[in-house]
Amino acid sequence: MEAARLKLPICAKQQHIMETINNNPVIIITGETGSGKTTQIPQFLYEAGYARERMIGITEPRRIAAMSTSKRVAEEMNLTQDEVSYLIRFGGNVTEKTKIKFMTDGVLLRKIARDSLLKKYSVIIVDEAHERSVHTDILIGSLSRIVLLRDKCNDPLKLIIMSATLQAQEFVENARLFTVKPPVIKIEGRQFPVTKFFSRQKIITTKKNYVSEAFRMAVRIHTRLPEGGQQEIHTLVNHLRETFPSESDDESDDDEFQINLAHPVKSKMPTRSNKKDNSKDEFQRKAMEALCRNDRKRSVRKKHLCSFSYSAIPTRKHQDSVQEDIFDEDEEENVDLIRNAGPLRVLPLYSLLDAREQAKVFETPPKGCRLCIVSTNVAETSLTIPNIRYVIDSGYYKMKRYDKVTGVQTFDISYISKAAAEQRAGRAGRTAPGCCYRLYSSAVFKNKFEEYDQPEIQRTPLDDLVLKIKMMGNDRVMNFPFPTQPNNMQLQAAEDRLTILGALEPSKEKEEAKLTPLGRKIALFPVAPRYGKMLVLSEKQDLIKYIICLVAGLSVRQLFAKGTEGRIYKRLQLQHQLTVHGYSLLMGDLMLLLKIIIGAEYAASVKDRFSSFCYENGLRHETLVEIGKLRRQLINEINSNIPNLNLAIDPKMLPPNDVEAELLCKIILTGMADQVAKKISPDEMMENQLKTWKYAYRTAKIKEPIFMHSSCVLWQTEPEWVVYQEVHKVDGRIYMRGVTAIDPQQLPKFAPTLCNLDEPANDSPARYDPVTGKIMCRVSGTFGEAGWKLPMVDIEYPLTLNGVKWFAFFFLEGEVCPKLKPFVPLLAS
Repeated sequence: MEAARLKLPICAKQQHIMETINNNPVIIITGETGSGKTTQIPQFLYEAGYARERMIGITEPRRIAAMSTSKRVAEEMNLTQDEVSYLIRFGGNVTEKTKIKFMTDGVLLRKIARDSLLKKYSVIIVDEAHERSVHTDILIGSLSRIVLLRDKCNDPLKLIIMSATLQAQEFVENARLFTVKPPVIKIEGRQFPVTKFFSRQKIITTKKNYVSEAFRMAVRIHTRLPEGGQQEIHTLVNHLRETFPSESDDESDDDEFQINLAHPVKSKMPTRSNKKDNSKDEFQRKAMEALCRNDRKRSVRKKHLCSFSYSAIPTRKHQDSVQEDIFDEDEEENVDLIRNAGPLRVLPLYSLLDAREQAKVFETPPKGCRLCIVSTNVAETSLTIPNIRYVIDSGYYKMKRYDKVTGVQTFDISYISKAAAEQRAGRAGRTAPGCCYRLYSSAVFKNKFEEYDQPEIQRTPLDDLVLKIKMMGNDRVMNFPFPTQPNNMQLQAAEDRLTILGALEPSKEKEEAKLTPLGRKIALFPVAPRYGKMLVLSEKQDLIKYIICLVAGLSVRQLFAKGTEGRIYKRLQLQHQLTVHGYSLLMGDLMLLLKIIIGAEYAASVKDRFSSFCYENGLRHETLVEIGKLRRQLINEINSNIPNLNLAIDPKMLPPNDVEAELLCKIILTGMADQVAKKISPDEMMENQLKTWKYAYRTAKIKEPIFMHSSCVLWQTEPEWVVYQEVHKVDGRIYMRGVTAIDPQQLPKFAPTLCNLDEPANDSPARYDPVTGKIMCRVSGTFGEAGWKLPMVDIEYPLTLNGVKWFAFFFLEGEVCPKLKPFVPLLAS
């Protein structure tokens, strides 16, 4: 291990790196894949004595990177995992002996909220800074100020920013971020060359068929796949396993399978495939005809032997002819190659995959077996998987886009950046010369790809970020030292939403909005601000156990497993069983979510029941496990902030009754007041819209009609007023998800800033409420910017002259003070 370490390019620059660190408060290190920066820089610092009295902290953007790198560094240093540890959102092995601590950037951000100067650390390393997540950007901005404050206290903190493809100038030239330009050290990359092949085609015609080229590059991998992400991963893995079964089929489990796959290179080096396919073209037809004509007796399934019309140009004139054969094989030869190929171990990899399953990609494959990893861009930079020889790059990735004004989210298949393409190529060539097959032309690469990815901070809602910055004492968010300044419209929209929630005071002229006491309580929770408000308010209603379940469930993704029609049927069946009448029905998708979580917790308490519960109801096992972990985290946060509450998870907790469900609907409204939708009545439609807009709703900010998704519990109920958790644009239509019905009469009480109520008329009747001791009246009004007409609602009579008159009237009538009742005739006279 020591010999392998010394061969890393970064080791040759150890002295130069340490001298630069010792002489500068901030430095930037850029190094290509394979340079060894992630594993070696912490070791250099440890050897230089930076961990004698305090810790060396390293942040990673993903949990699996923090876990795997911690283990690797401990092995290289011959230290225990008590000394080289990791801390992630739902776990870790940090002890009092820890000297080197790997963690996710979100974990360190929460640490800053409690220890603003990070006094337990001597060095902070921000790794993979090029990913430019919101957490990474706010972390770098915060650390730039902490470095200055620690320096003023004569207690220096070193900050090291590391990246594979960082646009260093954006950091170096940012005077607001760093008053003194930090030095940049560049480390040479991989040990072995990687040959890059480009397609001769200008572009793969549509985003849906970009995987067709990956079939030949993945050695006859070809299948029909839906767009994007983990579903694509599992579909491709399953097709590979079904198409080329090995003798060990019966012994394999769902996540590990050895299959036969053709490849013209007989090397037993592992290979990797990370993209998928949806096309049917001329070559596919010819391949099928050739198979039927010449090989009817063979056992290979025909539906999988589809291919494409593809060619590629090597970047050099003299490439190994064997490599070129990958592009130029005869269709009929493919069948022989498939029959004669050795076994292949196929593993999926994506961010939502369980950590134990992710870790399998680092295991050595069985002897004589090749490894194929089908991955999203999680394998692009965060992980270094050993022994990868071949990389297939489609040139696409799935990106979540967010409309700054309307909040509509879309998932687009988009071009990657040039920097990302280099990172993908860098996955090969770690242990031997490698190849990267790019399924796009050099012209597309040059003219269509941006140099770097757009930072996440410029394309996501910033409510949580604004709340965190204000919690740090920075009321003027625009002055925060962002590495890349977010759009002013984004920041203003975030402040507006926080004001509606009651987390910020309405801003006055020339003054910045400040946190309210409610906002400070909301900021304590590691969830979105709207969910934080629900948690704060539920404690007063003794419904906090239910809101914790809801918030945990709403904070994770993909509760239901995607896949077969059978699973979809199970979901619909479950909806019908769990939400049938009363407020259980009106609470909609959130009641379904709540009852699933309660049922899962009970199933987990029964031996061997949890897995079958998930399977029988079409639920994702990993998501429910994560929900359980987040529930425990929220309970710990609440118990530490609210004395004598002593919350705990109860596996025998019963679902809410109808009265509790009504109160839960009101609490949900308080968190979603800015996400109200109203059904469009036929009177509001033009004649040509009556059919297409029959089930449509309107929101205040979105001009287009929106619809309830067919997976919603209330899809057929069609309540007039609803709140939703999110809106997505799919195939040109905007859909609501996470829908709950609301009573519009509750809007003035729970969303007062969005309601415009009329003044009570002079002759309007009033009444005295003995419970609240207030004079009440009924008024009309409107809701939101769209001015939707509200039904008549009860409000407290304003403190006007008429209000005083009404109070006097009810006082003299003995309503205010019942003991005066006997004297009413005298008082009236």
